[in-house]
Amino acid sequence: MTFSRRKFLTTAAVSSTAGMIMGAPAIARAQPAESFNWRMTNAYGPSAPFYTVGPGSPTDVIQKINTMSGGRLNIQHFAAGELIPAFEGFEAVQSGTIEMNAANSYFWSGSTFAAQYFTTVPFGMSYMGHMAWLYHGGGLELWQEVYEPYGLVALPLNNTGVQMTGWFREPIEDVSQLNGLRMRIPGLAGQVYSALGVDARALPGGEIFPALERGVIDAAEFVGPYQDRRLGLQNAAKYYHTTGWHEPATTGELLISKSHWDNLPEDLQMIVRTVCQAACLESLSWSEAVNGEALTDLVENHGVTASVLPPPVVDALREATLDTLETEANADPLVRRVHDSYMTFKANHDRWAAISEGPWLKDILGVV
Repeated sequence: MTFSRRKFLTTAAVSSTAGMIMGAPAIARAQPAESFNWRMTNAYGPSAPFYTVGPGSPTDVIQKINTMSGGRLNIQHFAAGELIPAFEGFEAVQSGTIEMNAANSYFWSGSTFAAQYFTTVPFGMSYMGHMAWLYHGGGLELWQEVYEPYGLVALPLNNTGVQMTGWFREPIEDVSQLNGLRMRIPGLAGQVYSALGVDARALPGGEIFPALERGVIDAAEFVGPYQDRRLGLQNAAKYYHTTGWHEPATTGELLISKSHWDNLPEDLQMIVRTVCQAACLESLSWSEAVNGEALTDLVENHGVTASVLPPPVVDALREATLDTLETEANADPLVRRVHDSYMTFKANHDRWAAISEGPWLKDILGVV
């Protein structure tokens, strides 16, 4: 038989290739990463700056989570009334009906009074102090401990900074005027006002203006100049008091079903945490940017009188606040732990602020 070198090489090459294909182990194909489709309800209505749309808002947070996760965590937003009523988010997330809710934790103080501390505390800490306590003083860990029996996880969502005392049909010049006053005011501040005779009511944002305009209530607080002007509160009352006593730094809450949270991969959990933490700064920065102009406009163009509450009124509110906090803390060991943690951190932060921020505002800027 005649030997053909070319045929031999060709045949050998084919056989060798076939052997490699047949004998090679199967190569695993990368599986697509699991994606999640969640729903977020909101205690606030559609189109509300900060609370629904705009910098640091829930819809802004949703967009950033979607982008950073490459679409693996897609969240659909529902404003108040679109899926559930404004103040039913706690129960809806707890039951697993929805995965997330945007609100303020003090709305749930009826379920657990300790929730109040994670939004704000009357005569409490500023944005800087409150964020420092949450992230570096044990506050965030206590928040999870308080919500654990309810099957919930919570994260700081945004922050308004200091808020105005509110709108009054008549100026408050004496403590006696609070007795019988009908006022929209949520959270612990409502309890404090009640101790001084105020008929405190927790109305959703969209119901404040008509109630004040029709005289159903005599006074109302919401947020600050920009947000309040948008609701038209200057058209229902002309006396705008301040001190920020009731909400010196109001933190929003992203409430999450713990069972759903635990099923998220660690990278998606980190994205949610990071986006929410960034939103706290972005929302505060936006609030600080718009409130100054809005206050000037209210005073100069809408006939609004802006003034600080008289010191005797503030003193009465402070005393009632301390009494209320101590009463609630003495009634529940967990509330006591949260209270003591907050107040211990506040005492240290107050000493620092008195040396740092205080002289800067008073002696350098000359604004206080």
